[in-house]
Amino acid sequence: MTRAIRIKYCDRCSQSAPTLYRARYDESGQWFFLCLKCWESVSKNNPFYFYGGTWKASKKK
Repeated sequence: MTRAIRIKYCDRCSQSAPTLYRARYDESGQWFFLCLKCWESVSKNNPFYFYGGTWKASKKK
């Protein structure tokens, strides 16, 4: 049985990506899903940054 590819969009730039990183990066403490480019820009030298896991478009069986 073939699994469908899931689609999710970056909460910051609205682009779809096969891998998104769940993170907090501002004072609100809200969780965001970020593409690699956005994740790299918010994670460096950010006192509010907290990594919360990885989302992938194709899940393992």
